[in-house]
Amino acid sequence: MTLDEKLGIVIGTGQLNSKRRCVGDTTAVARLGVPSICFQDGPAGMRLVKNVTGFPTGINTASTFSRRLMRARGAAVGEEFRGKGAHVFLGPAMDIMRNPKAGRAWESFGPDPYLNGEGAYETIVGVQSTGVQACAKHFLANNQEHWRYGLSANVDDRTIHEMYFYPFLRSIEADVSSVMCAYNQFNGTSSCHNAGLIGPNGLLRKNGFNGYVVSDWGATHDSAADNANAGLDMEQPGDYIVIGGGVFGGNALKNAVNGGSVSMDRLNQMVSRILASWYHLGQDSGYPAVNFDAQHSDGSGTLNLNVNVRTAAHTALVREIAAASAVLLKNNRTVNSAGTTTRGLPAVQGVAKTIAIIGKDALLPNLNCNDLNECNDGTMSVGWGSGSNNLDFIVPPIDALTSYIGSSATITTSLSNDLDDASNAAKGKDMAIVFANAMSGELGAYDIVVGNEGDRNDLALWWKGGSMIERVAAQCSNTIVVIHSVGPVSFSWSNHPNITGIFYAGAPGEQTGPAIVDVIYGAYNPSGRLPFSIADDESSYGTSIVYNSLGFPQIDYTEKLLLDYRYMDSKNITPRFEFGFGLSYTTFAYSSLAIAASSANVYTVSFTVANSGPLAGTEIPQLYIAYPAAAGEPQRVLRGFDEVALGAGASQTVSLMLDKRAMSVWDTPSQSYLRPSGTFTVYVGASIKDIRLTGTISV
Repeated sequence: MTLDEKLGIVIGTGQLNSKRRCVGDTTAVARLGVPSICFQDGPAGMRLVKNVTGFPTGINTASTFSRRLMRARGAAVGEEFRGKGAHVFLGPAMDIMRNPKAGRAWESFGPDPYLNGEGAYETIVGVQSTGVQACAKHFLANNQEHWRYGLSANVDDRTIHEMYFYPFLRSIEADVSSVMCAYNQFNGTSSCHNAGLIGPNGLLRKNGFNGYVVSDWGATHDSAADNANAGLDMEQPGDYIVIGGGVFGGNALKNAVNGGSVSMDRLNQMVSRILASWYHLGQDSGYPAVNFDAQHSDGSGTLNLNVNVRTAAHTALVREIAAASAVLLKNNRTVNSAGTTTRGLPAVQGVAKTIAIIGKDALLPNLNCNDLNECNDGTMSVGWGSGSNNLDFIVPPIDALTSYIGSSATITTSLSNDLDDASNAAKGKDMAIVFANAMSGELGAYDIVVGNEGDRNDLALWWKGGSMIERVAAQCSNTIVVIHSVGPVSFSWSNHPNITGIFYAGAPGEQTGPAIVDVIYGAYNPSGRLPFSIADDESSYGTSIVYNSLGFPQIDYTEKLLLDYRYMDSKNITPRFEFGFGLSYTTFAYSSLAIAASSANVYTVSFTVANSGPLAGTEIPQLYIAYPAAAGEPQRVLRGFDEVALGAGASQTVSLMLDKRAMSVWDTPSQSYLRPSGTFTVYVGASIKDIRLTGTISV
């Protein structure tokens, strides 16, 4: 290849390039049959593209605690990316939810590194099984939106390896094609020229990463040599975009190579890594051409925007994940002598003769906000920013509920969040279903939404949602609450005696309406589990968002390993709803714990789960361990889970593996994972607080 051809592979074509069709791309080498490599958002489906599916978010995928659904979602997303001709899926995100208000935490899989790692692994395997490259992001410690373009996340070595790097390690084990370096500084150095992260002896490479490192859009600073020699392989979008960028463009990298500050060997390595991923996934043969125009997502572009990659199977999967991720938090059920549910859940069609549907979150959102999803005037299915997705096919709760209920009941609606109107609508009704939400998203070229600039300002429901719920409950003795949110919110109202059922439904994608009908009316027995804890105030989480600073702040991660349930356990804080919690319409019993060493470094934890209730359902058994006290670990940490579908009266033996790394801590002096000696306690249960079986391992 010529020098200019090589440079075209490693430098994006520019943010304002009128010929660009993807959110990022490279320059084709036509004589060698190498196309422009197309990079496209995002983690929950293709953004800025028509005729594609709006998938559930990462946080909802985590709520399923189902590796099966995690992988299936990845494969379905990959099929749509491939069908539209996009080479690189800019995801999954695996940014740990360090604080519950973090603006983009919903794109990832929560505050627990193990759950994040499993979500990342399964998503990547699914996406890349279709021949589409996955791009793990954002490397590293990208945990808040305010000041993200230059804050320094200061993290000690052990916390790096056990918390923030762990999902990326699982991504490497999934053979991920690329990694995106983050906007923020990491321990004082910008992530995209931080050799300790991305260099030849940095975290990625010494742990076996063979793909290429691409910058976040405009995340590069300083010189071409600084970035290239530190380990950056590709710059996107290739030019300056207000916040940074352009360090390779404008002949800067070319001059650095010609001047010797970047060697030709290094440039060849950069190009080779990028093309190796293209070849590795077979994108050199039979790959569809780009058939969309993300720069003209309104349909005015010159490319064919009518290539439909939506399928019935994808729609069904989205509905299943949305239902499987709905977490039943409360169910005060009343059954009459005929065995019919009269209050609580599952609701039975025709029993409630008068029903109120309340809250603007039940409505169809403003589709004119489809680009950035910055509106909050309807149901919330996804956050805003580059992780958003297509809303064209969204089915809101009001449509799904009215269609299902039909003429079996008289429906009254109050869809404005007006408190008096909501109260009047609920008065005297047999059942009220009230919807409320809280949203967040990306900072940058995106609006401030309802006064929130990326990160949420607080844990309150938007539009006086908490007050609306209380006013409705005061008027209706059978109030069902559905919360759509990007993470934990205040549930201070949850103990009201007239609130008979609560669902945390997260950000579930386009089939939000049909899925919530499925779980409310029992077509789908709830199996979702909380991928975070829900406490009454932010102080219970032990971290905070830095909103105000004189210049870019230095954020010291002094909480170390203690996030979410780990912090709460250390402070004896009992959350309102704990990590891993979720109810079912049936009940499950655990028995017969057995722990056996299957090899020198692997233990098999086996037990029996039985469906002891009247309905078929799915249990999510969870495995936690406590380390020997001298190890300095949190009281309990998640180390396994499974998805067990059982008919009424059925039982199944479940086996979960504990390998050496799962029982190890990061030892900084030796720079390795070491398993401490002593007694480990093994806990098996239905949540971090609902432990059913306990055993020990002595090593």
